[in-house]
Amino acid sequence: MWYLFTARSQYKKRAKFAAILWTLLIFIACFIPGNDIPNIKVPFADKWVHFILFGGFTFLWLLVYPTRRLVQLFYWFAIGCLLGWLVEELQGQLKFLGRSKDLMDIFADAIGGLLGVVLFYIFASIAVRRV
Repeated sequence: MWYLFTARSQYKKRAKFAAILWTLLIFIACFIPGNDIPNIKVPFADKWVHFILFGGFTFLWLLVYPTRRLVQLFYWFAIGCLLGWLVEELQGQLKFLGRSKDLMDIFADAIGGLLGVVLFYIFASIAVRRV
């Protein structure tokens, strides 16, 4: 299992497939019309969704391009933040969806992306010692 977090992973094609599907899931989930979203009685449910979506985004893409180099980790974190910002900008522009731009969603995206990077780094560091 630890090979998954190394450059020698044999599962990069599967990881890429999962990462692409996850990225599509982000766009589908974030562009569902506001009227179609069920009202859930969980505090900050929307923020948790953003947190999980973008944490999964960075984690899965790092499985495709595994690294422990800080510059490359920051690169994937920045891509996650940029994608989160883009989604919110589009939500703000596409008024017919009944959605709006929310700066706290961008913050949740960034925190989730950071968590994905940190978790990957921890697993990759363990993998280096075990493999």
